[in-house]
Parts: sequence; C-alpha cells; structure tokens
Amino acid sequence: MSYAIKDILRMEVAPALGCTEPSAVALATAAAASLLPRRAIDGIELWVDPNIYKNGFAVSIPGAEGESGIDLAAALGAFGGDPHLKLEVLRPISRETLEASKGLVARKSVVVNVLDEKKSGIYIRAQLRSGTQTAEAVIEDVHDNIVSLSLDGSPVRSHPLLCGTSKSQNNVRALEEWLVKRTLPELIALLDDLDGDDLAFLREGVDHNVRLAEYGLTYGPGLGVGLALERLVREGLLKKDMILAARILTSAASDARMAGVKMPAMSSAGSGNHGLTAILPIWAVKDYVECDDENCVLRAIALSHVITAHIKAHTGRLSAICGCSIAAGAGATGGITYLMGGSHRHIAGAIKNVIGDLAGVICDGAKAGCSLKLATAAGTAVQSALFALHGLDVQPTDGIVAVSSEETMRNVGQLSTQGMMETDRTILDIMVRKRFEN
Repeated sequence: MSYAIKDILRMEVAPALGCTEPSAVALATAAAASLLPRRAIDGIELWVDPNIYKNGFAVSIPGAEGESGIDLAAALGAFGGDPHLKLEVLRPISRETLEASKGLVARKSVVVNVLDEKKSGIYIRAQLRSGTQTAEAVIEDVHDNIVSLSLDGSPVRSHPLLCGTSKSQNNVRALEEWLVKRTLPELIALLDDLDGDDLAFLREGVDHNVRLAEYGLTYGPGLGVGLALERLVREGLLKKDMILAARILTSAASDARMAGVKMPAMSSAGSGNHGLTAILPIWAVKDYVECDDENCVLRAIALSHVITAHIKAHTGRLSAICGCSIAAGAGATGGITYLMGGSHRHIAGAIKNVIGDLAGVICDGAKAGCSLKLATAAGTAVQSALFALHGLDVQPTDGIVAVSSEETMRNVGQLSTQGMMETDRTILDIMVRKRFEN
C-alpha cells in the first residue's frame, strides 16, 4: 500500500488541547462516563503504561488553574469532558467541573496504577464507578484510539466513539511500516502532491501554534523561557538572529502549553510539543530569508511533519529520548534546509547534525521545563541547517551517526526501543520516588 502527503497529514497532524498524555487519560474517562445515565462518579481506577504516567505526572492541565496530575485529568474528563472532541476533550470544563474533580481526588477516589510490564505503545484503561454501575474504556497505540467500551462488564459494540477506531489504529501502524522503508528523496517527493486544502490545513497549524507563542510572550506563563529570552534581547545581552528568533517563538508557545493555557496546539506525530517544534522554527526563519511565497514556507512545514513522523515510526510514540529534540528537531531542520534552497543531500546532512548534537537528550516527562528543551531543539535545528548548507556534516565515524540520514534515523530508533529501556525505568523510578517524598 502507498500513501500520499494528504494521508500523512490526516493521520499524524491534529489539534490538541493541553499535553496529549493527560488529555488521552481524560478522553478515556470521558468516553467511559458517556455510557453512564448520569455523571455521578463515585470512583475512578486507571491502568496506564509507564510513559503515559511519566508525561502526565507534572504538566499543567488546561482549564485547571495551574493544577496537574493524571488523577485530576481523569476526574476532569469524567465530570466534564466531551469525548467527541478527541484530544480537545477538556475544552468544555468549567470551574464547577474543576471543583468536583478536585473533591474526588482529595477523597482519594481516583486510583492510578502504573503497569509493570513494558507496553508496546500507548495504553490507558479507565474504569468508572457510579452507584452499582461500572463503565470502562480502553485506549491503545494512539492517544485518541478508543479500542473498547463496556458497561457493567458487557462490551458496548455499537457506539459512535468506536466507529473506525480499530481501522484507524491499523492505518497508523501500516503508515508507520510504510514510512520507515522510505528514503529521504522519496519523502521529499511527497510534497509534489500538496494541494490547496493541504496548504490551508498547514496554515491552520501555524495559526494555532503562533497564537500560543503570542500568549507566552505576552504573559510569560509556565517557566517563561520565551519571554526571558526576549527580555534579554531588549536589555542588549543577546542579539536576535534567526537562531534566537526560532528559540524565542518555539519556547514561548511551549511555556503557554505546559502551563495549561486553554488554547489548542497543532500536534505532530501525537504530540503538541512536537508540533510546536516542527512548525515554529521554520515560521521564525522565514523572516530572515528571501521568501515571497507563503506556500513555500508551508511546504517546508509539511516536510517537517513528514520527517518527524518518519523518525517517530522508528522510535515509537513515547520513549526515553526527547522526541521534541530528536524527531521534531530533525523535522524542523529538514524544513528549514528545504526553505533555504538546500538539496536532499543538504537536508540529510542537517538531520545528521541534529541527531549528532541532541541524541542524548532524555525525556523525563512533560512539564514547564520542556520549554528549555524546545528552545534548544529550535536553535539547534536552525544551526544544523546552516552548517549543512555550508558543507559541515557530522561524519559517519561519530557515534550513532551513519553514512545516510535513513540509517542514522534507524539507529535512533534502535537506541530508543532497545538501548534506553532501562533508562526509561530509572527515570520513572526517580519521578515516583519524588511523588512520595513530596
């Protein structure tokens, strides 16, 4: 089976409100709650894979006034989430919903179980109790892929939330299997099929992510990395060039998103922060290069999404390495190199430069500090493109970097799925220990 650029954009790029892991948990509980006659929830029990737990541990939840936690996300989804909105499930929550949810958590009526075994991909099972009734929902492999619903132990086989989910799951798997076999020139050639609808969708993604950045630069939420960098420019301590412009725009958007600002991001490969990194550095660089046609920028962003999806197909959706740095950073540098007129050899060199520079960046969960990593990824993406365009490429004798970008990306996948499993467990152990110490 073959895929076009439209298929990749449809399956890999979508709006997401807040961090995708707590949103996926909320989607599971909202889906289960939709089976109950009324949302009088007495208790919730969750079973999640370690990476869902890791990424939902400390990040602020949209509309929760700075509060965080998988238990709270679960309660919010159960009391007020709309599962038909998928990863924007928490859009309707209100102060009343928040108070009811915090009350359920305070009564210790939300239990979170972290699965011991290493699940392949994403796994969330949510069980809700309401009086004598029990409702359950399961999400697997993709953040919004609801694979089963049941009420009082009986499967619910005919439900709108289930329509096409298994087909969607199989489609994503098939797409990933197809992507990992493609060469870089083949990925670039996909851009030839972009049409007006695709370009409009890509522009929608820019608009979503720029709005988050503008909020971050106006109010300095979260860690405030973007606003701090801009302040340093105003004070004359830093000079704003294309590298710093990319760092400012990207980190400011992450500041807003990680603080739980109730505005959607356009995600890439299942992650909102991946989407920020895949899009915003390219959008920042356009102001420093000759580019009269906005469609050229949007084509570069499309390539960024494709490369990001290609690497995530190797590494898995969630892993011990920071996908914002490695996958989306590689996507962004590919898009920037393309925008600046680079050939496929320049793009390959830029990807190898990013991986050679950032391959050791770990993922220790979603939180305010992700803005620092996004700032690093955005700046490195621009620098790597500039280096490649001037003939500077990391050599294949260096570490995991190989002769080709394709083999280098395969090596990153091997590092992620085989080499860093114990690292992932250690990261989680540290985070769990912190939870009980605090």
